[in-house]
Amino acid sequence: MNSSQKTIGVLALQGDFDAHRTLLETRLHTRTKEVRTPADLKGVDGLILPGGESTTIIKLMQRFGLYSAIRERAAEGLPMYGTCAGMILLAHEIYERPEQPSLDLMKITVARNAFGRQVESFESDIPFSPLQKSGETGSDKKEGTVRGVFIRAPYVMEAAPEVEILGHFQDKIVAVRQGNLLATAFHPELTDDPRVHTYFLEMIS
Repeated sequence: MNSSQKTIGVLALQGDFDAHRTLLETRLHTRTKEVRTPADLKGVDGLILPGGESTTIIKLMQRFGLYSAIRERAAEGLPMYGTCAGMILLAHEIYERPEQPSLDLMKITVARNAFGRQVESFESDIPFSPLQKSGETGSDKKEGTVRGVFIRAPYVMEAAPEVEILGHFQDKIVAVRQGNLLATAFHPELTDDPRVHTYFLEMIS
């Protein structure tokens, strides 16, 4: 299945979900579908959990019946990619916030807002191991790196052995994969570089 034949669902309850849709459709020529109800999950080949406010998103998922539906599809092997708040949603544990529910799908512990407030947002080149393995670069990209936009971003404090570490910023884990699940603390959809999304599409293939 090539990318033009795939349909990627984008959770569209809150946050900047439209940036993912724009990148997938315009840069990678991939169909997308906004997901707001369990019925919207029918026929999607992958699901993106975008940035936003994680507590608000999880409450809305529970209200609209998506919480159980997404967990069930993940157990069936549906590839999922969480960015920023999406990483928090996928995590098993949220540091110092045991009361906050999550999808509890990835065996990681994350710290929320770990890089500071929104006014302290920043960008950086992030070494991304799948690109280093493939030797893939862009004409204007540093070899083996992707541009990461960090906005009130989390990072991974602990990861189980089955979690593959894909990227660090300084000494902090900011990109991980566990089987059919991918998460980044940063927002590649806010750049002109589609290679993280391309990697997600390759996971679906």
